[in-house]
Amino acid sequence: MNPDLIEQLQLGANDLPYQIPIHPNLVHLTLGLFIVSVGFDIVGVLFPLEKPVFKLLAIPATRSNFFDVGWYNMLAAAIITFFTVAAGFYEIMLAQPVAGVESAWGLKAMETMLWHGVGGVVLLLLIVAMTVWRGFQRFVWNRDRARQVQWAYLFAGLGIFAMKFVHGTLGAQLADEFGVHISADRLLEMGQDPNSLLQPSLRGGQP
Repeated sequence: MNPDLIEQLQLGANDLPYQIPIHPNLVHLTLGLFIVSVGFDIVGVLFPLEKPVFKLLAIPATRSNFFDVGWYNMLAAAIITFFTVAAGFYEIMLAQPVAGVESAWGLKAMETMLWHGVGGVVLLLLIVAMTVWRGFQRFVWNRDRARQVQWAYLFAGLGIFAMKFVHGTLGAQLADEFGVHISADRLLEMGQDPNSLLQPSLRGGQP
């Protein structure tokens, strides 16, 4: 980002114009929606095997209900991920990583941010592709079948889980090892009160 523009923003000790980073919270929302979607679709596919258990527990579950949850959560994940990636790029442009440090993977701050940013875009495209794939299964290919999703779709979802783990580790390294937008932790280590210090202020000015 243009340094002159950064100077005009009201940035607090977190190097953000607001107190709590938005990107990490949206990341967990994206992750949760995606996990719920694939998880419920797996339950829907295996429903014939689980049906006796639902009967034993007197749970009035139908197979279509699980597939409904799978579809709407995947759709929500695709929508939310656009905001997740956008917030991530905005916050990464304002990042002030600790200099002279390498991550546990042997990457420097700029390399870690680059791979994390590229990974976010790739995951966004994959989630959108999964949503389109899921939509075709729901409304076109399997609309008249009891089983709405394909095994290949579920295995692809599990593969994306693995990618999210790698991608999430890069994000965790940015925070934990490079100190990106986690000034609250560092202030607590110094014995200072983050509630009084993490207020938006002009860079170089008083809180």
